[in-house]
Amino acid sequence: MLHIYCPHCAEYRVETEFHAAGQAHIARPLDPEACSDQEWGEYLFFRKNPRGLHHELWVHAAGCRKFFNMTRDTQSYEIKEVYKVGEKPSVVDSPAQQKAMSMETVSEETVSGENMSGAQS
Repeated sequence: MLHIYCPHCAEYRVETEFHAAGQAHIARPLDPEACSDQEWGEYLFFRKNPRGLHHELWVHAAGCRKFFNMTRDTQSYEIKEVYKVGEKPSVVDSPAQQKAMSMETVSEETVSGENMSGAQS
């Protein structure tokens, strides 16, 4: 069983307290009304699933209920780093990932200030 560090609680907790919430650093379209059906569908449903380093969004569901990001090796399950939403990862695997990280928008900042029920923290 993995022991995952929650950057909000500042402690390690067991894996069963957490839930993966998909790929991290996904930029929400600035004007969703102007998106075509194809663009909106790609934003909602298409995610990377690489072998190796992957930046993921997680939530401490049975704890503080806050979201955070994790860089994890999908082959070995080794957790490379954990960091709060809105922060940049220090472990970046390729120039393409670095470019994607620099193109983030306000969407991650919106997630960082809310818990799972949508109430402000």
